[in-house]
Amino acid sequence: MKNILFLLLMSNFIITNLSAQENIPNKKQKRDIHSLIEKYSMARANKDTLLLKRILTTDIDQLVSSGTWRKGKEESMKGMLRSSENNPGTRTLKIENIRLLNPLSGVVDARYEIKNPEGVSRKMWSTFIVVAIEGEWKISAIRNMLPARQQ
Repeated sequence: MKNILFLLLMSNFIITNLSAQENIPNKKQKRDIHSLIEKYSMARANKDTLLLKRILTTDIDQLVSSGTWRKGKEESMKGMLRSSENNPGTRTLKIENIRLLNPLSGVVDARYEIKNPEGVSRKMWSTFIVVAIEGEWKISAIRNMLPARQQ
């Protein structure tokens, strides 16, 4: 009987502690993740390959709005720079939501707008998968999406 009671208590303890952890980032995590996305935006605007190398993981992958996959840091960086060259304009990323999956990884949703030199805007969404590696947040994946047309 004591063993059954002990097992029930332990099961209850384990189940209550396995529930989802808080997925809202603290102030430091928010600040660091916002800074990461700002660095990404600056690196794209300035074609700063050194900064891109520092903030992207080696195994980054990117799915762009055209449906093209870019896999790995080198391919992703080349594609980013080529895209900036082929689609000139001002790029703006505005973070809408940050959700942590655990203390070392999260999902960042942002509005992504490219305003070309003629003033025409292309409005999209970007989702970033971010990971903390040795205390530094880095981008592990990027998904760019065009919203469906509203009718």
